[in-house]
Amino acid sequence: MTADNRTHSLPSGRGSLPREYVRYPGNRLRRLFFALLVLATGVSGTYAMYAILAANGLSLLEGAVLLPFAITFSWIAIAFWSSVIGCLLWLLRREPMTLRRMGSADQQSPGEARTAVVMPIHNETVDRVAAGLEANIAELEGTGHAACFDVYLLSDSTDDAIAAAERQACRAIRERRGDTVRLFYRRRDDNRGRKAGNIADFCRRWGAYYDYMIILDADSLMTGESILALVRGMQANPAAGLIQTVPLPVRGRTFFARFLQFAATLHSPVLAAGFSFWQTNAANYWGHNAILRVTAFRACCGLPDLPGRPPLGGEILSHDFVEAALMRRGGWHCYLFTGIRGSYEEVPGNMLDFAKRDRRWTQGNLQHARVLPAKGLHWLSRLHMGMGVLAFTASLLWLTMLGLSTVDAIWRAVDPHGFFTRPNQLFPDWPTSKPGLMGLLLGATVVVLVVPKVLALGLGLLRQRRAYGGGVRLVVSGLLELVFSVLIAPIMMIFHSSFVVGVLLGGRVNWHPQAREGRILPWSEACRRGLPATIVGILWGGATWIGAPQFFLWLLPVLIGMVLAVPVIRLSSSPLLGRWAQRAGIFRTPADTNPPDVVVRLEQLLQQRPAWTPTTAMQLLALPAERWRDMPAQSLDRRPRSRSAALPLGTPTRMSGGES
Repeated sequence: MTADNRTHSLPSGRGSLPREYVRYPGNRLRRLFFALLVLATGVSGTYAMYAILAANGLSLLEGAVLLPFAITFSWIAIAFWSSVIGCLLWLLRREPMTLRRMGSADQQSPGEARTAVVMPIHNETVDRVAAGLEANIAELEGTGHAACFDVYLLSDSTDDAIAAAERQACRAIRERRGDTVRLFYRRRDDNRGRKAGNIADFCRRWGAYYDYMIILDADSLMTGESILALVRGMQANPAAGLIQTVPLPVRGRTFFARFLQFAATLHSPVLAAGFSFWQTNAANYWGHNAILRVTAFRACCGLPDLPGRPPLGGEILSHDFVEAALMRRGGWHCYLFTGIRGSYEEVPGNMLDFAKRDRRWTQGNLQHARVLPAKGLHWLSRLHMGMGVLAFTASLLWLTMLGLSTVDAIWRAVDPHGFFTRPNQLFPDWPTSKPGLMGLLLGATVVVLVVPKVLALGLGLLRQRRAYGGGVRLVVSGLLELVFSVLIAPIMMIFHSSFVVGVLLGGRVNWHPQAREGRILPWSEACRRGLPATIVGILWGGATWIGAPQFFLWLLPVLIGMVLAVPVIRLSSSPLLGRWAQRAGIFRTPADTNPPDVVVRLEQLLQQRPAWTPTTAMQLLALPAERWRDMPAQSLDRRPRSRSAALPLGTPTRMSGGES
């Protein structure tokens, strides 16, 4: 059977799901156990705060403080217990879902499955896209199974000059690498739906040729083995509609990027293991570095428009959470495989570019509040979207809580206590306080916030200290990461709060390409964006120092970051400071100590700066003949008619597209 005419068997059946191969014993029990842990933590913290506030009677102002505290404390409890569970699993070397001992990866062949590696782009820097694309293609060639994969560069670029450069780059890549892995280029004239619309259009036109598709962002890098592991995971689990990896940041140049890179590498695998433990078959989707079953995606993930006008209505912007929820609603399982290594991405090089990216996500995540009531969603899917909303509104809640607490503290300081508040009162009403309970609550809050970092640091010392540059450097990096996290948290609180308020007031966000390369910010830009936080910090701190000096000490960690916002934003963007940290071994990661081949190849291509222009008459491959399949928009107002609607109904065959 040749590579061009073989057929492929997909699980079929109507009315019931294919047999599931992944085993996760005690699925309901572990979810109940986790829910009880979070509930007990949230209730205990909220009751302690209530007892403190209600010691002399609960005023309306104090009641307003209690609500945002209850929400934010319960929210961080989810991350706390996920990290604790994840750390235990790593210590015991247990797979988060199966609870079996971690073993070597399955080496079975991907067989006859056909997989499309899809990279949607929009006005991106062509040199970086082309170098990353070629590095990924080289990884596929090195697997020995290159014939099982095709690569698609799906352009939504609106700039004709950028689109022309994209075509030239694809021709140059084909000229250098040949057609061992076939590379197709397509530019849409109409970019409705942005990235989600781009992928949906691919599924309608050419998805029928493929069993699976792996989604890459413009900065995604994946080793050949990690790609094979995703395909093997799909083949071994016919009920799987989605398998998500844990992409780790690489190539950080500035101090800020290296900080993010270190923090994500140290903490994300532990946190993800905890998530995988209790999410099991209802994990989330992060939009890239993941594999999707094409038939499941096409049947379940046609996105509807939300009612109302933008910014909260109209097209769904943060589509990945919603797609995972719809796929799970359709009966397909969504997994987070934390044991797959070799999945990478890049992060912004400074706080302002990082905040711009968060500003885009704020509008999309707030839209999830309108998806939450959708009929038939799995309760964990609702939780994912609720957590997505809280990822940004928590900053506004935190700011509100601190502001109301400050007003309450100043009011108590300037308003004398009424000792006799009732007629003919014999004994005075003495003011009461509960310093012991206040200290206990403060300690519990510190534990919930800091212990996950300490556990991840301890795990790194135990298992990978050499990969992090040695025990001393790892400890120094961990302490510096903790201090810098505390320093920038209030600045990001101000940014996120302003984003949320802006969206709620009707402001719309432009979804421009992300800034990924490091750049040092000029003082003028740092002042323009950071000075409002500094002014707020000075005024807030001054009022608190005058009105309630004891409360000022509680606020000091927040105020320091706000007052120093401008120099922190400017200096952390410095590539020079980043190079110093790199030479000193600060924020070193395993990818720095032992760079993966795909990252090394990318660096070589970027340093050589090859001309992304073919030297011969090499042409692009002609796109395959279209095999149109409908991808109906899903209803949020009613459940799917039956689970069988989500099951694969066809047997796609290998395309026979030729060259132009």
